[in-house]
Amino acid sequence: MSEEEVRDLLDSERVAVVSSLGPRGWPHSMPLWYVPRDGVVWIWTYAKSQKVRNLERDPRATLLIETGHEYGDLRGVMIEAEAVIHRDFETVLGFAEELTVRYAEGIESVEGDAKLALEAQAPKRVAIEFRERRAASWDHRKLGGVY
Repeated sequence: MSEEEVRDLLDSERVAVVSSLGPRGWPHSMPLWYVPRDGVVWIWTYAKSQKVRNLERDPRATLLIETGHEYGDLRGVMIEAEAVIHRDFETVLGFAEELTVRYAEGIESVEGDAKLALEAQAPKRVAIEFRERRAASWDHRKLGGVY
């Protein structure tokens, strides 16, 4: 896919499967909501989670964002990335607000009790930025039924 097509896919899909290397060397894959920021995938999660411990030990991650039901409709992107873990309150809170706006239908900003709830969660969370090192994408719709 072109860069524009990949960006459109990142903007339209909702779940990234993030794989890190677990403590025994096996892949640890988890589905997560994400926000694409200028084509860079960001997530947030609990600071004490296994995925964070894995990325602290080895920042390499592979992300998979895909869609389609039938073979001819499959499209996606696999991103090999270096994870940058952000722990400062303002970055984590700002990202939490952005994530909430993206996934809570009809919400344009986070205010009142919702903001207070995010402020209470932010100290226990991290925001993770996945800096792309290499990517591969596919769009089976372009195959025209010929495989």
